[in-house]
Amino acid sequence: QVQVVESGGGLVQPGGSLRLSCAASGFTLVNYAIGWFRQAPGKGREGVSCITSKNTYYADSVKGRFTISRDNAKNTVYLQMSSLKPEDTAVYYCAAQSYSGSLCPSRYDYWGQGTQVTVSS
Repeated sequence: QVQVVESGGGLVQPGGSLRLSCAASGFTLVNYAIGWFRQAPGKGREGVSCITSKNTYYADSVKGRFTISRDNAKNTVYLQMSSLKPEDTAVYYCAAQSYSGSLCPSRYDYWGQGTQVTVSS
């Protein structure tokens, strides 16, 4: 059974850092693209970043502050978030899609339950 589980969320002050993890099970991460999304209260879901076998991509709102990486041995993708701002407050989701392309896939079939990130003083 394909499954992804997010962890690492929490409360952090503005300017602080957090590292989110997306642990994959039931599939080999190397054959999948992983995307990170977020949804703030009252807002729609926003794509934050994705990683394929060939490339990484970032939304303009997080470029230079967030870094996505993968550890194939641990079957886990990470999202390192630095210089956090109050507007980064949201539930963060990771999603997986079987994919061999270089661009971010347009759809993801497998989604986690999300982890809350709150940036506040």
